[in-house]
Amino acid sequence: MTTVNIQAVKDYLLNLQDRICAALVDVDGSEFFEDTWEREGGGGGRTRVLENGDVIEKGGVNFSHVYGDKLPPSATAARPELAGRSFEAMGVSLVIHPRNPYAPTSHANVRLFVAQKEGAEPVWWFGGGYDLTPYYGFEEDVVHWHQTAKNACAPFGAEVYPRFKTWCDEYFYLKHRSEARGVGGLFFDDFHEGGFDHAFGLMRAVGDSYLEAYLPILNRRKDIEYGERERDFQLYRRGRYVEFNLVFDRGTLFGLQSGGRTESILMSLPPEVRWRYDWHPEPGSAEAKLYTDFLPHRDWV
Repeated sequence: MTTVNIQAVKDYLLNLQDRICAALVDVDGSEFFEDTWEREGGGGGRTRVLENGDVIEKGGVNFSHVYGDKLPPSATAARPELAGRSFEAMGVSLVIHPRNPYAPTSHANVRLFVAQKEGAEPVWWFGGGYDLTPYYGFEEDVVHWHQTAKNACAPFGAEVYPRFKTWCDEYFYLKHRSEARGVGGLFFDDFHEGGFDHAFGLMRAVGDSYLEAYLPILNRRKDIEYGERERDFQLYRRGRYVEFNLVFDRGTLFGLQSGGRTESILMSLPPEVRWRYDWHPEPGSAEAKLYTDFLPHRDWV
């Protein structure tokens, strides 16, 4: 029977949360507020939030480990083989919304799901990835982001990066607007290829490369001067982030449907957002360049 080392994954995820928070504190200078919580029905987590920092307007780095005797009907409807099984789900999920409009928002997530039944093989898989949402695009930033993602995937096969990159492009897409949320990165789910140790190694490679991908970009852009025009566009584009998370994001939906902690689940939403009716950027402007040069799917490396 397959051995699923849940404790090793949990230890890794808690350490990953610590490392990412420490690195972000070094950049911002402010500390994360920690909120430890328990879930009715089994499990809990460690939510860490940084608000009103000099660099990070709002950021959250969450660890959660929830479990129960049965999954919500929405989960077993899509995966009937999970019916009648107990489950455990754990992961680290983070979203960083910088204050400066020239610094992009970033999101990352790595997770493990396990469903077990006495006398049967466990059903398990890893998932995760990271994606970048700029407001003003810089080609060197996007190339660095994708090159780092490609390097992280390389030890696991040449086909992994293009596969996960395409998956990310397709996943983080606002169908009702026919528009990408950002410039993509990596996304994978239901990954169990090569056995548990191999799949866990891939998940670690993705988690470990997030800081390498994001910190150089954040440090390059955090001190660029900006005015009300740039701030206004940032808040307008943040609306797309909210739309995606509330309408399409699987993690948000699973968390709410499985009785997760609402405050932690909705931590990803930005602190300030603006919507306008049928607004379009001025042709040829720096704002329009985001739509013409960065949001359309393309190969960056």
